[in-house]
Amino acid sequence: MFQSLVNLYKIKFDSTLISNLLKYRAFSNNDKMMFSFSIIKKSAHSRARLGRIATPHGTINTPAFIFCATNAAIKGVPIDHVKASGSQIILSNTYHLMLQPGSDIIKAAGGLHKFLGWDGPMFTDSGGFQIFSLGHGGVEAEIKSSQQLNGKKALIKLTENGACFRSHIDGRKVTLTPELSIETQVALGADIIVSLDECTPYHVNKLYTATSMEKSKRWATRSLNTFMKIGDGRQALLAVVQGGVYPDLRQESAQFANNNDFHGFAIGGSLGKTKSEMHKVVDVTTQMLDKTRYVHLLGIGGIDDIFHGVECGIDTFDCVTPTRIARHGAAIVKTRENPGSSKPYICLENSRYSRGFSPISVECECYTCQNFSRAYIHHLIKAREIVFGTLISIHNIMMMNRLMTDIRNGLANDTLDTVRQEWGS
Repeated sequence: MFQSLVNLYKIKFDSTLISNLLKYRAFSNNDKMMFSFSIIKKSAHSRARLGRIATPHGTINTPAFIFCATNAAIKGVPIDHVKASGSQIILSNTYHLMLQPGSDIIKAAGGLHKFLGWDGPMFTDSGGFQIFSLGHGGVEAEIKSSQQLNGKKALIKLTENGACFRSHIDGRKVTLTPELSIETQVALGADIIVSLDECTPYHVNKLYTATSMEKSKRWATRSLNTFMKIGDGRQALLAVVQGGVYPDLRQESAQFANNNDFHGFAIGGSLGKTKSEMHKVVDVTTQMLDKTRYVHLLGIGGIDDIFHGVECGIDTFDCVTPTRIARHGAAIVKTRENPGSSKPYICLENSRYSRGFSPISVECECYTCQNFSRAYIHHLIKAREIVFGTLISIHNIMMMNRLMTDIRNGLANDTLDTVRQEWGS
C-alpha cells in the first residue's frame, strides 16, 4: 500500500513519515486511505513550511487559502470562475447544509462535490462556529439574519449531549451532537472534516472557557469514535484546539489533540480582542502542536494575519473576507497599485476611480481584469447593479490565490520577507 502511495503522489518517504502513516492506518478500513500530509521544506527563519496534502479529489500545495462556499456556493460567483482562478480547495458549512437542503439529498445527488459541480478537494466545518454566532452574537453577517427568530434566540440550549438550535429556516428544533456532525460530514463527502466543538467568544471568563474546552475534548472523542465507526478511510478528521486566550488551556487542548489519532488540527475559539493578541495566541498554540501533522487556522483571512500564521507554521486558512469585502466594493491589490496607502486593497466606490480606465490590477489575469476597468466597476456600484460584487469577487479570489502562490514561492526561494513587503504586510 505504501509503495503505491509513493508512486501515486511522488512523495519521498522518510522514517518519520512512514511512522505517521502507520500511526493513522487505523483510519483505513479497507486500504482506501487517500489522505496524507507531507512537509516539503522548512524555513530556516521561522516555523513556516511548504507542504503537500493528498486527498481523493486532488493535491493541495500549502500554505493555501480555502474559499468559503457556506451554502454549497461561493456567494455571487459561478463555480467555473472559482476553478479558473486556480483555487485548490473550498469549504462548506455542516450546520447550514444540514438544515437546507439536508445531507440526505446531497448524498443522493452523489455527494457535495457533484452537487455543486466542484471536482477538487473540499473541507467542511463542524457547525461549532454556529454555537458561538447564534448563541453569543458576533461580527459575522450570518448572525444578523439568523441569530434571532421571531424574537427568540436561535441557540436554545447547550448541554453535554450537544447544541439545540431553532432553525432559522422553518423554526424547528434541531440538536447538533458530535455524532450527528460527523455523520453529516461523512454523508456530504468532504475530504477534510472537523470534530464538533464549542467556539467560545472573547467576553467569557477563564472558568467558562476551561469548562467549554473540557466539553470540546469530550465531544472530540465522540467525534473520533463515530468517525472510526462509519468512515471509509477517504476522509481526514481534524481536532479543534480550544482554550481562548489562556496559554495553559491551549496547552491542555493541544496535548489532548496530540495524544489522539486525528489527522491534524484546526485552531479555533477566541483568539483575542486585538490583532496583536490574536497573533500571540496563534504563535503560542502552534508551538504546542505535533509538528508532523497538518494545521488549519479557522476563520482568519487578513493578508497580514496570513503572513503571520504562515511564519507560525499554519498550513491552510479559511475566511469569507475576499468575497465579503468585494460585495462592499473593495478589491485586493498589491501596495504598489495603491499609491499613497499601505493597504492591500482599494475601494472602487470612491470617486477617484470614476475615470480609472485601467483594470483593477494590470498584473492580474482574472476574467474581470481582462475585460473591465476600474471606472466601469465604479459605475456599476453607483448604479447599484449587483453584478459588481461578482466581478470584484472573481478578482479577489484570483488575488488570494496569487498571494498564496507568492508565499509558497517565497518559502521555496527563501525570499518570504520580500514577498511580505510587496503585499504591504
